[in-house]
Amino acid sequence: MRKIKYRDKAKMRQRMRITAFLLTVIFSILIIRLSYIMIVKRADYAGRAEEQWTSEVKIDAKRGRILDRYGNELAVSANVYRIDLDLNSVREYLKRPLKSISRQELDHMKNVGIPVPTGDDGLKNDDIVPVIAKALDMDVSKIKADLEKKLPSGADAGSVTVVRKIEKDVADKAKELNINGVLVSPDTKRYYPNNNFLAHALGSTDSDGKGLTGLELQYNSYLSGIPGMKIAELDKNNRDLPYTNSQYTSPINGKDVNLTIDENIQNFAENIAKQCYTDNKAKAVSILVMDPKTGEVLAMVNKPDFDSNNPYNGAEKFNGANTSDKLQKMWRNRLVNDTFEPGSIFKVITSISGLENNVVNKDTQFVDNGSISVGGITVKDAEQENVHQNLLQIIQNSSNVGFVKLGQMIGKEKLCESIDKFGFGKVSGIDLPGEASGIAKPVDKVSSADLATISFGQTNTVNSVQYMAAFNAIANGGTLIQPHIMKEVTHDDENNVNIVDETFKPKTSIVASKEKTAELRTYLEGVVTGGSGTGTFIEGYHIGGKTGTAQKPSESGGYGEGKYISSFVGMAPANDPKVTVMITVDEPSNGAYYAAQVAVPYVKPLFTEIFNYLNSKFFDDNKEKINKDVVIPEVRNMEVANAKKMLKDSGLDCKVDGGGEKIVNMTPYPGSAVKEGSQITLYTSSDGTYNNNVVIPDVRGYSKEDATDLLKSIGIVPIFDGNGAVSAQDIAQGEVVSKGTTVKLTLSSYYKD
Repeated sequence: MRKIKYRDKAKMRQRMRITAFLLTVIFSILIIRLSYIMIVKRADYAGRAEEQWTSEVKIDAKRGRILDRYGNELAVSANVYRIDLDLNSVREYLKRPLKSISRQELDHMKNVGIPVPTGDDGLKNDDIVPVIAKALDMDVSKIKADLEKKLPSGADAGSVTVVRKIEKDVADKAKELNINGVLVSPDTKRYYPNNNFLAHALGSTDSDGKGLTGLELQYNSYLSGIPGMKIAELDKNNRDLPYTNSQYTSPINGKDVNLTIDENIQNFAENIAKQCYTDNKAKAVSILVMDPKTGEVLAMVNKPDFDSNNPYNGAEKFNGANTSDKLQKMWRNRLVNDTFEPGSIFKVITSISGLENNVVNKDTQFVDNGSISVGGITVKDAEQENVHQNLLQIIQNSSNVGFVKLGQMIGKEKLCESIDKFGFGKVSGIDLPGEASGIAKPVDKVSSADLATISFGQTNTVNSVQYMAAFNAIANGGTLIQPHIMKEVTHDDENNVNIVDETFKPKTSIVASKEKTAELRTYLEGVVTGGSGTGTFIEGYHIGGKTGTAQKPSESGGYGEGKYISSFVGMAPANDPKVTVMITVDEPSNGAYYAAQVAVPYVKPLFTEIFNYLNSKFFDDNKEKINKDVVIPEVRNMEVANAKKMLKDSGLDCKVDGGGEKIVNMTPYPGSAVKEGSQITLYTSSDGTYNNNVVIPDVRGYSKEDATDLLKSIGIVPIFDGNGAVSAQDIAQGEVVSKGTTVKLTLSSYYKD
């Protein structure tokens, strides 16, 4: 009888459940792993795969130029060369057996030092490494590392850049090797034709040609262009697939950035700043020249500076914890990146606030006893005063006491409102990187002592460009204009037609009235004709300005002993300014520190250069000229020919009325101030009546000798009181008097801010 085997169905079901569970777990793990690979690691693996089956070579675009306002090149990309290795081609070159190489190529290989392969073995990397290294004058280990470069996946790389920005002679040596895969192609190198010229504004580029500082960084997206690309598909042996076409995208060259800078005015400012820096043994000197009607920067200089062609050289002269700190200090554009307490130049802003709020006028009197105590502090003048002064005089004399009282008359709410309106405590918006906003104390934090110090230029801080934007608003009649250094971005199309891509459109706002700003400009002219800015006076030109000598705060609190920033801000001509100037001297150490001593003497030659340039034949547009005033000389009783010559020598034209031999009368009278080139009418008729009438000229700002010569030449007798330059005259300009009249002239010497 057959034995019956019974199956334990319960155990079978249990085994099946376990098996199903295990299979489920396994498939779940596989699904999770596959999902991880396909979703999470997709980009990574796709990138690795692409690395293995493609060869990619980047082709850089030519960087755009930086030009001044007239198209003069300030930064260009010079034509140089680069060496890249197409490693796939190099490998194929090395694998070739002896029988596949022509006799001519074998002779060439011997001449350049490449070993000849033996049999079918071909060559190795080490056979060509020293040859390439010698041609490029590079280290053997660097060339060896490039030839053996691997991808992140561990596969052999398809290409590598060996060296860039090499000169033609080195590139020719690489070409002469005639090694397949050693690619010599055009490259560009950033070059600054004038070296240190405009260095802080232009900035520099890094080794890859990208903007590092200054305008190179600010407008990098325009200048850099769009790189091209060559992409080829490879087989499993890293060889180009014969049935595929390489993808080639041509680079798009960068656009040109045209600046508001005038190369000639920049050159004047560079030379003056260098002289001022040397003479004063200063820590630094900065000069800013602007067009107040447009907000355009015409010149921007900082000394010491650096050579943009070698931006890493010279940093050792600067203090810093390490090389990076020193470089940052050397590259800092002090006019934009640094702030300081402005000192007395801020009195311009306090003055316009007082005028706009109608708390002061030309007749307002200020009693100055030399010092004033307020809020627990005592404010003193540079020189003790005990006089009544009007608004013009407290500006001319830079009276701290007078401005403390003016600040109290305005009140902190109104003064802080003016400070905010004129753009302090926030960036000006100049198109340069790293602008500092400065500090404007909020009104609810301003104590009575703060109100006093803010009124004459302490407590709050400003940067130079920010201050000049506010000063320009005084010059242009009350409009705050965003300062800028870029004029437009352009490029040449395929037909070499210049296309304007973008024009800078500055933001503007009305911050003061034309009437009040015009009134203030007359007071600022008084600083130059009879105040601390007399050293800036240039005969025939109307310059308005203000000096400032500010103590520098100490890191430990209070103010540093003997450390000052001395400044001068000016505009010309004062009645309708076309140019504004700011010069700051940081920590002069040659014995003097008042702005009248260390800053003002350098403004006069700068203005002189600018006036001569703007009035030269270079300009056809008369609106850009700054016309000079000429005092009409005495030519009555002269023969006609001699009278004509004298007027011509003075820059004046004339017409003769009558047929006589001598001049018997003229209009306007001698002593009148007219614009250069004006026409004077001379009368010679026999029935003409000769008279002794002359007009008193304005001789404020003249030296004693020059005033004497001018007045005596028209028959006026001067008498003097004091020493220095003429600061006041007892007969007003334009008054008609007779020859022989005596005029009393007051002389003053100013050595304070």
